[in-house]
Amino acid sequence: MQFNLLQEQRFRPFFMVQLLGAFNDNVFKTALITLLVFGGLGTSKTDYTFMASALPALFILPFLLFSATAGQLADKFEKSMLMRRIKLFEIAIMLFSALGFYLYDLTLLTTALFFMGVHSSLFGPVKYAYLPQHLAHKELIGGNALVESATFLAILLGQILGVALALQTQPVLLVSAVTISIALAGYWASLSLPNSPAGASELRIDWHPIRATWQNLLWAKQNKKIGLALLAISWFWFYGATLLAQFPAFAKDGLNGDQTVFILLLSIFSCGIGLGSLLCEKLSRRKIELGLVLWGAVGLGLFGIDLYFASRGIINQVAAPNAYPLNYLQYLLDPASARVLLDIALLGVFGGFYIVPLYAYVQSTVAQSHQARVMASNNILNALFMVASGVVSIALFKLGLTIASLFLVTALTNSVLLVALCLHQPSLFHAGRRWIASLFSRQ
Repeated sequence: MQFNLLQEQRFRPFFMVQLLGAFNDNVFKTALITLLVFGGLGTSKTDYTFMASALPALFILPFLLFSATAGQLADKFEKSMLMRRIKLFEIAIMLFSALGFYLYDLTLLTTALFFMGVHSSLFGPVKYAYLPQHLAHKELIGGNALVESATFLAILLGQILGVALALQTQPVLLVSAVTISIALAGYWASLSLPNSPAGASELRIDWHPIRATWQNLLWAKQNKKIGLALLAISWFWFYGATLLAQFPAFAKDGLNGDQTVFILLLSIFSCGIGLGSLLCEKLSRRKIELGLVLWGAVGLGLFGIDLYFASRGIINQVAAPNAYPLNYLQYLLDPASARVLLDIALLGVFGGFYIVPLYAYVQSTVAQSHQARVMASNNILNALFMVASGVVSIALFKLGLTIASLFLVTALTNSVLLVALCLHQPSLFHAGRRWIASLFSRQ
């Protein structure tokens, strides 16, 4: 059972380091944006709408700039030592951000946010290269499931705590104390990490970020099956980023809800991802089952399309003038909410089916000497796809599409890409057919 891994010294410290890192990222980032918009951070000349959109982009930028270098470092050096040094870097960033909060200096705080992005970009390749070193082949599905479910839970709880701290009477002191404490806890957990030998200690590091990035992407392109898997993973992040970015406006304008309805949507989607991820081990019988990827993609298409029809019906109902925003309890009591919430939950569940086997496949296929660099390529592509998600969404809105229509276009694109992938790789279609047949044969 995958939960047994949490009792293992080879997995538990790593799990806690990853969980606390993702949690701290989101507490700090969300608290900063909330204080900027609602807490008087900045000056009268600050464009809060622009900054609220620009700050998440600033956090993603280091993934494009430094992931390739991070991948080389993770392949060249012992990984537990690297993770401890990365956690020390996080503590330094949080101390620096505390100074920025104390001085109410937006420049210092945006610099700290950028460095938190650097911290996460450095940790990403080490994280995914660590798992195949310490988990058996049959444990990779369960291990990745725990990591992915914990990551989405950390994102959710971090955002909720970040907002809650920023709206208190002493937000500066609270945010600083909490983020420094989380960083210290992450370092403490890293002290128990087992030794993780270098995969390519003879590697000569190319410190030129653009050249190193290009070389990583070329390697992924030349290894077609791995490159295709990385593109498939990045599509998930495109799809997820599109949904998550629109949840606040969808809750307000589409569902006539307040901020608690947004939190409800985020919670249901995140819990769906966690549930889908954790179910992968049982459904795949502890092996890397690419048939789950096919059915995960099918679910992402079907329930994304149904979300369009479900939300369009509600939008027509709540468009009446003078309608007061609903809180989450009022929204839950509305019979029309069930279909929307079920669609969002199932998008999360099938997203978990889709993403976990892909990560496990890449980790089990790539040679140990290249694992971190391949995962660095994955992080670069993920960042590019998430940026592209924002650009495409803006372009479609300028063409007059609604949020519901954006969901529909994304789901239809997912379906088209799935058909193209099956035509290009018929083995994926056959794996999905075999898996569903085996599922029914167990009955």
